[in-house]
Amino acid sequence: MARRSPRIPGPSGQSVSPPSSARAAHFDHGVAAPAGFAFDDMDRRIIACLRADGRASWTEIARRCGTSVATVSRRGQRLLAGKTVQVAVVPHRTHPGRNSLFFLRLSCRSGAQPRVVAELSKHPDIRFLALVTGPYDIAAEVCADTSESLIRQLVTEFQEIDGVEWCETDLILHEYKVAQDWTWQLLVGETAAGAVHEPHTCSETDMDDLDRAIIEVLRADGRAAFSVVAGQVGLDETTVRRRFEAMFTRGCVLVQTLTPASALGFTSEVLLDISVEPPKLGHVSEQLASFAGVRFVAATLRGSSLLCEMIQPSQDALFSFLTETLASLDGVRGWQASMELLTIRRGFVETPWWRRELAEHLGADISQRLP
Repeated sequence: MARRSPRIPGPSGQSVSPPSSARAAHFDHGVAAPAGFAFDDMDRRIIACLRADGRASWTEIARRCGTSVATVSRRGQRLLAGKTVQVAVVPHRTHPGRNSLFFLRLSCRSGAQPRVVAELSKHPDIRFLALVTGPYDIAAEVCADTSESLIRQLVTEFQEIDGVEWCETDLILHEYKVAQDWTWQLLVGETAAGAVHEPHTCSETDMDDLDRAIIEVLRADGRAAFSVVAGQVGLDETTVRRRFEAMFTRGCVLVQTLTPASALGFTSEVLLDISVEPPKLGHVSEQLASFAGVRFVAATLRGSSLLCEMIQPSQDALFSFLTETLASLDGVRGWQASMELLTIRRGFVETPWWRRELAEHLGADISQRLP
């Protein structure tokens, strides 16, 4: 019996059909998808499961997808080998009282954007980095150590990069939502299995050199078997498993699964700077956080503003969300929007496809524009 295509919850509660396989294989505006093949519903479901839990076994993913382990394993390994999906384990870098998050908006000299993002991509403290449309060219989220010079971290290290013309820096005061399961919610209209709990606070002293060695192996391959990791760090498999599970439980490590949203057919990734009436800041943030398509909501220092990242399957869906949902929220005074053109880093991990995509557009000129 043929499997019915899943329905995607629209911004006003209505259901819309998911993007077709052909459409999922291409960006809007003629940008080719990073993989050399079209994605069908099963590919997208596997990716959604990996985003919900990047280290889930193929058996567990097969159960959620309603197919055989052999099918899921074959397709999943193809996605990973083709760098369409990347799983990485990274340390939790935001320690309370020690680190603060800042959002940077950078404008570049004409034609300098590729070189600037290439320089920024090397910076280990950048959690998010993207080329965007709108009044600025590059959006970056930086984790700064407040015990050290903020001038060096936020001015010298970024604003002195050749090609940067100006930079606006904003402090992120509070994060209301950082979603990891948006893919499953949007593709099949379900939340990820199991409740999502806030991790315990992790101190820098909670990890030793052996823990850091385990993380470095899993940073390169987040799905590496514990037996493989054990062989590389000189420990037995049981010890590696125990240490990893302890770090994960304490919130000391994050499992990040990266895939370009366009490969799944979602063509509208947008950053919103939303102006809100001060007494209603909390109410508006809670309302925004309740929408599956909203991946990130945070309060910033600049006048009564919320920073919001959202994703929609089409420009029509984006228009509907902005005009029917966001505009109707009590307390919203207005907003400024930027579309994400290319994501270079997310969750402190460099995406494996960004250089290839730039090369497709810059051609032979890529070697002159990228360091």
